[in-house]
Amino acid sequence: MDLFEHAGQKDQQAQAPLAERMRPTTLADFVGQEHLTGEGRFLRRAIEQDQVPSLILWGPPGTGKTTLARVIAQATGASFESLSAVLSGVKDIRETVARAQDRWKMNRQRTLLFIDEIHRFNKSQQDALLPHVEKGTVTLIGATTENPSFEVNAALLSRSRVITLRGLEEEELLTVMRKALESPKGLGGKVQVDDEALQFIAEAAGGDARRALTALEVAASYGGAHVDKKAAEEALQQKMLLYDKGGEEHYNVVSAFIKSMRGSDVDAALYWMTRMLEAGEDPVFVFRRMVIFASEDIGNADPRALSVAVDSLQAFQFVGMPEGVLPLTQAVTYLALAPKSNAVLTAYGAARAAVTQEGALPVPMHLRNAPTKLMKNLGYGGGYKYPHNFEGNYVPEDYLPEALKARRFYKPSTNGLERELTERYESIQRQLAEKPREPGDDG
Repeated sequence: MDLFEHAGQKDQQAQAPLAERMRPTTLADFVGQEHLTGEGRFLRRAIEQDQVPSLILWGPPGTGKTTLARVIAQATGASFESLSAVLSGVKDIRETVARAQDRWKMNRQRTLLFIDEIHRFNKSQQDALLPHVEKGTVTLIGATTENPSFEVNAALLSRSRVITLRGLEEEELLTVMRKALESPKGLGGKVQVDDEALQFIAEAAGGDARRALTALEVAASYGGAHVDKKAAEEALQQKMLLYDKGGEEHYNVVSAFIKSMRGSDVDAALYWMTRMLEAGEDPVFVFRRMVIFASEDIGNADPRALSVAVDSLQAFQFVGMPEGVLPLTQAVTYLALAPKSNAVLTAYGAARAAVTQEGALPVPMHLRNAPTKLMKNLGYGGGYKYPHNFEGNYVPEDYLPEALKARRFYKPSTNGLERELTERYESIQRQLAEKPREPGDDG
């Protein structure tokens, strides 16, 4: 390497983003993921013993997946090959494997193949990796922000170990940023950042070290030699939320929202609702979940809940944003505090089980339609009792098929208005049990 080439590399490194310049090269410099890299933990032992298997690194952005792969390659003396699942295909895999085979033949050097966003590989691309992972031609390290159970082929999963990375704690992010402030590779002690500003950035980063360092670099550029909280806020403009509408965190937040309403925690429900909206979620999606919730988790304990959910959706569609958040908030607070019952859900489940198990049972003769004389002569509709001809507009009668007599599907709770339905339901069941037996009744 000549002097000019070396100088060019140094200049290129100086122009790299702060997050890239501060990327750790050894396990000792790595911050976070103590459950994996701490003394005696699996990944540290595997690296120290040079027995690292193929891995799937699953975790949010900025938690060190790429860095870990590079650290493993460095520590084990393996050649590091990197592919992006977004940009690469089967041809790239074959070429990388060919290079790995050549290295092994020439000097017995192993190859670590890092594939970023491995969940974006389709089935055929993932299948192309299988024989080479199985033979040990390459040690695969795949990185993904998606649940590998859903996004990675079972065959590839069975040949790899899934490692879960968590978002960094605020204290860990503060450690990362303070290192960047002092390191010659980073800001080299030339910028002073107030603790309040660092804390703000750590909170805004949402567990993402790359995001924290990028924010720090922007704040330093904006605030000059001294960065206070105001400068950090103006540089960042607003906190960034961890919420991918197509990813797992989306479903985690939605789940937290539903479970908070189910648990009658109105404040938590409001928080998760706001998380979704501020991250750009379509409000209609939130309304749709609430309409389902109104029947599934409240039902007849408060029949008005369904009306509130639907009416709030119509109000939102009428006024639009930003005022549309008001009927949405009104509906969330109502649903969260309403009495709860899942009797509607369990009733359908029980009825469906009976249909599935018993098949298409014949309709009782007295319930059949009899539009023709022949049908009437055959007994269709015979003996049907018209409820409105009786006192109270009710007469005890059997409406289920013979094989399902006395079967109960709906079991109302004693919560809210469903208490009244329970009392009426039990009264109907008692009257039905006391009904005089008709000739021909089985007994």
